[in-house]
Amino acid sequence: MATASLVPTSKIFTVSSKCPASVRTRTNLIVASSQQQQQQSRRRELLLKSAVAIPAILNIKEAPISEAREVEVGSYLPPSPSDPSFVLFKAKPSDTPALRAGNVQPYQFVLPPNWKQLRIANILSGNYCQPKCAEPWIEVKFENEKQGKVQVVASPLIRLTNKPNATIEDIGEPEKVIASLGPFVTGNSYDSDELLKTSVEKIGDQTYYKYVLETPFALTGSHNLAKATAKGNTVVLFVVSATEKQWQSSQKTLEAILDSFRL
Repeated sequence: MATASLVPTSKIFTVSSKCPASVRTRTNLIVASSQQQQQQSRRRELLLKSAVAIPAILNIKEAPISEAREVEVGSYLPPSPSDPSFVLFKAKPSDTPALRAGNVQPYQFVLPPNWKQLRIANILSGNYCQPKCAEPWIEVKFENEKQGKVQVVASPLIRLTNKPNATIEDIGEPEKVIASLGPFVTGNSYDSDELLKTSVEKIGDQTYYKYVLETPFALTGSHNLAKATAKGNTVVLFVVSATEKQWQSSQKTLEAILDSFRL
């Protein structure tokens, strides 16, 4: 009877020291490639961890600002001296890039205490172009879902006139000013037929143009109130917007907000 002999597996798979050089070279290349892949994998892992960690650090620094904007303004703004049922927002240099750059003079207005400040995208805030922005930007924005929203829009004076330090009267009549700034009231387009009423208000040395608009196709809302003035190198536009439902319930409040705006 034939007998089978057992051969250790280690001998079967052992690479002979007498293997051709080409075989050993390919083996070394495979091992080196595997090591490189492992190193690349570790580097990718470290980069991913860093990508997560850096924004987390930045968010920690920005947390106080974002938290302040998520709470009702009545929790941190003082009551209005003229009407305690409102609170008074007085812009300060730390509030916006344009105020810090001295490109816009401080402004103020009242708000119901249950409104909240909205965050503004960096590209819309003028942060990237101060102090020499060529296009209008949004300064601040507040909202209440049941009543409406307000925003302060600033435009370089040169966009409306070549005269340095021009007043709002120097730029032209109220209709001319709103024709230039109307799209920043509606959020899309402006039609002169949407303008229902204009008026002129003088407070001290500052003149304001006031507007009442009915804007059925506006992105901001079907009802818009606006107030424009000029100082230094900037035209400032204060916009109060509402949907039909918000207007019906809060017209008087929105009109009071508009009237309170001062530069």
